[in-house]
Amino acid sequence: MSLPGTRRRGAFPSAELLAWYARHGRTHLPWRTTRDPYRIVVSELMLQQTQVERVIPLFEAFVERFPSFEALAAADAGDVVRAWRGLGYNSRAVRLHAPARACSTRSRSPRCRAARRTTGTPR
Repeated sequence: MSLPGTRRRGAFPSAELLAWYARHGRTHLPWRTTRDPYRIVVSELMLQQTQVERVIPLFEAFVERFPSFEALAAADAGDVVRAWRGLGYNSRAVRLHAPARACSTRSRSPRCRAARRTTGTPR
């Protein structure tokens, strides 16, 4: 038996929670309107220890310059770090660039093949 207003473990969120999210969920953020794994990963790294309002214009410029894992992988590491300027903690740019390069279309790693399937890139 459950208490009124509670839900069972693993159940879908209540209508009240979804209504709250519709009103307050900050859906204006560019990474909230996409299902593209690349854009979500970029936003997650940018948002670490950086204010949201500072990230928005830098995120948009970064994904315009490097629109995919493949474009990022093809870029010079110095260009990636320069595009990251203004966010601080440049090691995050390096940590984003290295796996993109490692998972370029030439890699036969099962993880990289799975990532390419997820993003719709060539195998």
